[in-house]
Amino acid sequence: MFRPDDDLTALAAAHGVATSYRDGDRREVVVDPEVVVRVLGLLDVDATTPQARRAALATAPAPDRLPGTIALRTDRARPVPGAGTLTTEDGDVVEVDGELPAGLPPGYHALDLGGRTATVVVAPPALPEPPRTWGWMLQLYALHSGSSWGIGDLGDLREFAGWTGDAHGADAILLNPLHAITPVPPVQPSPYTPSSRRFVTPLALRVADLDAYAAADAVTRAEVDALRPETVGDRIAHDRVWAAKRAALELLWRAAGRPEPRDAGEDLWEFATYCALAERWGARWSLWPTGLRDPRSAEVATARRELAPRVAFHAWVQQQTQAQLGAARAAARDAGMRIGLIGDLAVGCDPEGADAWALQDVLALGVSVGAPPDAFNQRGQAWGLPPWRPDRLDATGYAAYRDLLRSLLSHADGLRIDHVAGLFRLWWVPPGEGPDRGTYVHYDADAMLAVLTLEAHRAGAIVVGEDLGTVEPEVTEALQERNMLGSTVMWFVRDEDAPGMPLLPPGRWAEQAVATISTHDLPTAPGFLRGEHVRARAELGLLDDVPAEEARAAAERAELVALLVAEGLLDSADAPEDAVVVAMHRMLGRSRCRLALVAPYDLVGEVRQPNLPGTVDEYPNWRLPLGVSVEELRHDPRIAAVLPLRD
Repeated sequence: MFRPDDDLTALAAAHGVATSYRDGDRREVVVDPEVVVRVLGLLDVDATTPQARRAALATAPAPDRLPGTIALRTDRARPVPGAGTLTTEDGDVVEVDGELPAGLPPGYHALDLGGRTATVVVAPPALPEPPRTWGWMLQLYALHSGSSWGIGDLGDLREFAGWTGDAHGADAILLNPLHAITPVPPVQPSPYTPSSRRFVTPLALRVADLDAYAAADAVTRAEVDALRPETVGDRIAHDRVWAAKRAALELLWRAAGRPEPRDAGEDLWEFATYCALAERWGARWSLWPTGLRDPRSAEVATARRELAPRVAFHAWVQQQTQAQLGAARAAARDAGMRIGLIGDLAVGCDPEGADAWALQDVLALGVSVGAPPDAFNQRGQAWGLPPWRPDRLDATGYAAYRDLLRSLLSHADGLRIDHVAGLFRLWWVPPGEGPDRGTYVHYDADAMLAVLTLEAHRAGAIVVGEDLGTVEPEVTEALQERNMLGSTVMWFVRDEDAPGMPLLPPGRWAEQAVATISTHDLPTAPGFLRGEHVRARAELGLLDDVPAEEARAAAERAELVALLVAEGLLDSADAPEDAVVVAMHRMLGRSRCRLALVAPYDLVGEVRQPNLPGTVDEYPNWRLPLGVSVEELRHDPRIAAVLPLRD
């Protein structure tokens, strides 16, 4: 290991690569210089020798340079290094002399300073203030009804949204990510490792709701009906469900005359081409013939023509899926929901998936984002997802990022940003390294937030940022400034200034936040009360000191119950579990948070959490169906027990 020098420190700073950071206990951690050199190399910056570092510094971005993208609020001016013109989206020309003026219209504008050009992203200062209300936090795949095929679908969502809006006054439904899968087995069950974040998973399609099904002859409909898989046991079988749905969709597509979608944009054709190529060559595009690895190559253009029927099929399936998601969104609005459907944006995409293939020019392929070592994961975390390259985003006016947001908000009324701190910085783990051998790479947070604000403003959508864990204060402050909501989880809301850090009463929870009892990575309400999260990890050998974890879980349960008693929500600490769960929901509704979200898992008594971090196949992550059907849930008395949620 070589010693860091001033040139390496300066070079890293110029490219946003951290040479040190503060851990969860606010202690400074110095990054191994060899890691810094490797990450700089991933940004095409040679820092391997003193001579290379000096040469790279000579061409490094200067603080007063004109960046490729400039973020600006409508109510503020900003200096620029020179004079020239700004051409707005609408074609209006504004003279610029050393400053971008306040009052520019929102949009993506082109700045020209004597041949030096930049994209100017102008966004409103903030989004409208969200209403104070309640809704659901829903893992759609977990729903099941008399009409679904072994997995929750968009027909279930449409029905659920309609009756919960009408009967319960719910104003929002936060969904797990509905990002697209790679359409060849094995199907990735985790919604947070998608093939594409820009498109919708066809796993959620309801086959019998298609116009092609209604128009098909009786024999074809009977063939389709015969394909419907039955739920076996208490696991969702993603591969079996997709095999059945794909076969049914192919029958209906052929029966409808093999329609080729109309008004399909190039992005959709590109995604459909990836799907067709994956069927021919396998799910890992990095192993395809060399010419097919570049989506803009002549070989891909030839393959698209040769595979035209399969490309058309996948494009048609995607359009049907988006239409059904649109119908569910319309049902929520028709039921009077003031917010509606809130989508969820995963941190990244599968490095072998459709987005990584199509957007490889703006992604750092080979890199895995994750988290540094902390008290919960002493070896750090690597999630296997490639990050955006900040330099390429800047140079391209954040086009890929804004297209991603626009595609998601085209069929949602809000957007949750998983790991929202990633708009500010991401932990990069270089290829071949362990998760503790990484460092933070910083992004232009002003630009990332400006694009997010502008796209949400244009869509009339709310934004929720998942700001849990080790998050710098400026992240939450930036969300609050823009009327975006942070995240508050009942287990974690503690008074960090008081001895022992006790749980905070709901009257002191953050106002600009979404309040939940738990998350998909944490125990359900019944699971927490029974210590299921300790039992499950102990059974899998994930705990070093089981008695200590059991004691801690018991103490946390006692502390929570004591708070419920102190708040007058529970008569005594000996109350039965059902009464404690109701009291927990009442406390959720009593909080200052603008939006309170209820998880069906909590209400119906499910003790197993949807996902157990640190496991893959050892635990049935993302495979647990809800214990009751949609039809049963509609009339479940446990919902009535917690309504009205806000008092």
